[in-house]
Amino acid sequence: MIQDGVMFVCFLLAFTAVIAIAEKKIGGKFFKYVPGIVLIYIGAALMKTFGLFSASESVENAYGTVRGLLLPAMLMLMLLHCDLRKIVRLGPKMLLTFFAASLSIVGGFTITYALLRGFYAEGTWKAFSALSASWTGGSANMVILQGILDVPENIFGYALIMDTVNYSVWVMFLFWLVPFAMKFNKWTKADTSYIDEITAHLEAEESNSQQPIGFVELIGFLALGLFVSAAATKIGTVLPELGAAVNATTWTIIIASAVGLILAMTKVGKLPGSMEISKVMLYIVIGLIASHADFSQLFQAPVYIISGFMIMFFHGLIMVILAKVFKLDLFTMGVASLANIGGVASAPILAGAFNRALIPVGILMAVLGSLLGTYYGILTSYILSAF
Repeated sequence: MIQDGVMFVCFLLAFTAVIAIAEKKIGGKFFKYVPGIVLIYIGAALMKTFGLFSASESVENAYGTVRGLLLPAMLMLMLLHCDLRKIVRLGPKMLLTFFAASLSIVGGFTITYALLRGFYAEGTWKAFSALSASWTGGSANMVILQGILDVPENIFGYALIMDTVNYSVWVMFLFWLVPFAMKFNKWTKADTSYIDEITAHLEAEESNSQQPIGFVELIGFLALGLFVSAAATKIGTVLPELGAAVNATTWTIIIASAVGLILAMTKVGKLPGSMEISKVMLYIVIGLIASHADFSQLFQAPVYIISGFMIMFFHGLIMVILAKVFKLDLFTMGVASLANIGGVASAPILAGAFNRALIPVGILMAVLGSLLGTYYGILTSYILSAF
């Protein structure tokens, strides 16, 4: 049993590195359907379940300190690629569809929770709020909500299972719909001419060649992320709490987000390396959270997976109704949905399945989700906590 905090963190870091290396070197269908981030969570949670990690004061202090430092740093670095000026150029039609998709997901969580709340474990509303942040943003947003709401690690495990199982099915479903785009657009009477104009401009913006990542960029972003995190945490502790969700951690995240968004519009946002550093931080944070989980209650997972499909159903139903009423095309609907639920990892791929030139649109929509996902999660927490 590991009782020393330093050994605890180093062991998790080594385990995370092994999974990341295996995912890159081995690849294949296994990692396609079971991504490394899920294996990290499952592995660390099993270690906790079977008693490898103790609940000593040293371990708990190391856990709280490292997680609290990495969360804001990770978010700030991820937002360095979120240039609001480019996002605005997507145009009102795509942006409004994206926002409608986000709100329909929040609505799906609300309806499902209201119908099945009697079957859930205590604290499920917190896990659903965290998952809502993921399905309107990304894994980083879910981790942030886990910190803000202090989601019980056991229940958070159910959310991660939903994030894997239900998400995978939804992605396959959206890709299956691609060949039916013309029929769908004919049914909704959609005009797709505006898409060509938007993507032509965005493609020109993204045409700059990628710069190599060097030592200076890596150590610079590492230092910047950690410094901003420490400063934001210090400032957040002196700001007032507003309700149950807006606390010191929330203020810390808002401050770190603001710094990231401002720097994204400068030359700093164009430098390579920030995404790589932030991904390392994400994997470590996931491992830390999982190290406090316990899978002994996993028998409750089926009701959560069913809930995930119900959420997807209500989301899809609302989107189809909106498409028919406002004459929206399948590309805009599909990418808006997957930019929320799948993020940068899958939305550009779906966009490319329609047309390779549309990939930048998928990227920008997904980046917008990474910006707003945390706040949709907070909105969901306000709604669900009222039941």
